[in-house]
Amino acid sequence: MDWDQFDLNPRTVAALKKADIKSVKEILNLSGADLQRLMKLSSADIQCLLKTVSLTLRRNSMVTALQLYQDNDHLTSQHQKLSLGCSVLDNLLKGGIPLVGITELAGESSAGKTQISLQLCLCVQYPYKYGGLESGAVYICTEDAFPSKRLQQLIGQQHKLRADVPAEIIQKIKFGNSIFVEHAADLDTFHKCITTRLSLLLARGMVRLVVIDSIAALFRCEFGPSESVMKARYLQTFGAQLHSLSTRFRTPIMCINQVTDAVSELEAAQCSCRVVGNRVVPALGITWANQLLMRLMASRISLPGPASGVASHCTGSSSSFRIKAAILSCGSTQLDSRKEFCLAVCWLSWNSLAEDFSGDNCDSRKRDPV
Repeated sequence: MDWDQFDLNPRTVAALKKADIKSVKEILNLSGADLQRLMKLSSADIQCLLKTVSLTLRRNSMVTALQLYQDNDHLTSQHQKLSLGCSVLDNLLKGGIPLVGITELAGESSAGKTQISLQLCLCVQYPYKYGGLESGAVYICTEDAFPSKRLQQLIGQQHKLRADVPAEIIQKIKFGNSIFVEHAADLDTFHKCITTRLSLLLARGMVRLVVIDSIAALFRCEFGPSESVMKARYLQTFGAQLHSLSTRFRTPIMCINQVTDAVSELEAAQCSCRVVGNRVVPALGITWANQLLMRLMASRISLPGPASGVASHCTGSSSSFRIKAAILSCGSTQLDSRKEFCLAVCWLSWNSLAEDFSGDNCDSRKRDPV
């Protein structure tokens, strides 16, 4: 630590070097009396040192409302979003997913969660003009192997999926070279991944999107019913770490989540296994929900014929995909008061590649275990 860069008395700087104190963390971990004994300074000098160090740490974390109003660049970046590469979904989400905060995508198996996430990994590489961030993505797999075959199929269809982007721009982008894949099968590996390797990629500017597929898989077998408190602490810790990375590097975090059946209180008391209207709710409960900025629910519904309101290029399809978006109030437990939007959409990638993907997800009615 270069103490000369701090606004400190030369005598205090000399005392810090003589006491072999090398970091701000060491100063804040010591009491005033310990600092006096080690540095042999007066109480007033120690108080001045602590105040200077604290102000240095807080300098970039607190701004007034007037400063935010006058900072046009910061205000613009706050409202900037990452496009999903589909005009219907972008209109639903008012431009895409926010750059700062955790967005959750939940749904049953074969609902299209991985498909949307893979498309996001491609969208982030497009120029700003076309809703991208001109950077790469990190895809963290926690259960299955990375779906490289599906990714290559999506890359090959970009000229159809992104008709709004000139063909020469699509050809110049090396999509596969900017997607970094990590595998984390347990909590320790996941913690090391987001605190070391992920932080390094973000600091070097190599990525501007993080996808976790899926967050529920990490907690499925780690905790029993009697360990709910410990589970909640881990969820809060990981949520805080992801929020810190997202805020620091202005990087959207997309977490895929599994679902569980919604059972009424009466049926639960009677130990009945029948679900209420075949409804499902995202896994991990209220503790994880409070970490989210936005929640998306995806579901796949079979239709007897062409769906009304579906884009004209989605002909010959017998399925539609429903996306529900919920804007969650930070720290609020009143989740029922959120805004909700529901729209049936059909994405070209899910139709033109349906036959290729049918082998990967043969049972569209299967629910993910939790």
